[in-house]
Amino acid sequence: MALFYRLRTNFNLKTVNYRNLATSSLLSAGNEAAALTIKEKKRATIARLKSESNPFRILDICCGASLAPESPLDRMAFSIAVSKLSQANHFNAISQLLEELKTRPDLRQNERFHVHSIVLYGQANMIDHAMQTFEEMDKYGLRQSVDALNALLLGCILSKNYEEVKRIFTEFPKVYGIEPNSETYNKVIKSFCESGDSSSVYSILAEMRRKSIRPNATDFGLLLAGFYKEHKYEDVGKVLQMMEKCGIASGVNVYNIRIQSLCKLKRSEEAKALLDGMLSRGIKPNLDTYKHLIHGFGKEGNLEGAKKLFASMINGGCEPDSYCFFMFTYFLCQGGEYETALKVCRASMAKGWVPHFSTMKSLVTGLASISKVAEANELIGLMKKRFPKSGDMWNDIEAALPRK
Repeated sequence: MALFYRLRTNFNLKTVNYRNLATSSLLSAGNEAAALTIKEKKRATIARLKSESNPFRILDICCGASLAPESPLDRMAFSIAVSKLSQANHFNAISQLLEELKTRPDLRQNERFHVHSIVLYGQANMIDHAMQTFEEMDKYGLRQSVDALNALLLGCILSKNYEEVKRIFTEFPKVYGIEPNSETYNKVIKSFCESGDSSSVYSILAEMRRKSIRPNATDFGLLLAGFYKEHKYEDVGKVLQMMEKCGIASGVNVYNIRIQSLCKLKRSEEAKALLDGMLSRGIKPNLDTYKHLIHGFGKEGNLEGAKKLFASMINGGCEPDSYCFFMFTYFLCQGGEYETALKVCRASMAKGWVPHFSTMKSLVTGLASISKVAEANELIGLMKKRFPKSGDMWNDIEAALPRK
């Protein structure tokens, strides 16, 4: 816990009652914590981080939970912590946390941790620290590997520093003697496509061919999304032809990219035509296919189309998830389809999934506006029972409803 107290002294933040924070950490709790498995403790740590906003408490959780940053669950925990701290502009806390961890005996020469630190710094838009971590790996007896290079490229993408991606990709392999791999090229392709320069990917694909590195469906998927975003539809056709020559079939994931891209462009009818094409070719759509389409039709106000898609999804054996229920309920309320929204909402709540407060409020007031006051009051009662802390807000809404 020495780290926590050192970090505390470096911040001029208002805090309240930090006494005994060290002993309150999840892993040092009493018999209840002892009964939990390691995995359960880590999941509980992640849950605590998600609900915490105070930087000191976030640091305490990280320091007190004995996290091992190389494990998948713990990487998630550190990612959440870094996001919270960067959103609150506590960048010193991020750097001191990660730099202190580098001195831990089990992490000093742990390449995976140093690589993940590079990504975390990029996530926090602290590219100078990410660069320093990369450059100083030899200080810890580690070499700058292709994994570290790829992490640095990803860090730049996360911080939307696309020019730096170009510079690093051009210079660093030569400077550090690193041979780029397929993941390296994937990161560069992603950067070009996100930055609106998808046409530059053609030269990247040519370089990959020269080095006998075969592009995969992920690479082509990024390029398709990029060209759709830039309204370069002729290039979309070229990419599909290139995929065919490379022996890469247009499976459900590729179709989903195309469908989502068209829906983002408010061309949902064209996206629906792609769905029809999938079905005619015997390609089974998945939940993501329908979610993209329902969102696209809903955003364009085509509720009849969205309702048909929702029904087709269920009839086709695709069970909607919580996001799909919430999204569909929201669009139905936006379009004044309150009775249908109520049916969808009830189906969602039967699975334990309750839409966001604003959606529920829209549904309640909408039902009241079409003389469904009893149904509105029923929902309010369920909300107050399910979320007692929001009882006052629902009382205010209930008081404003018309009488039966």
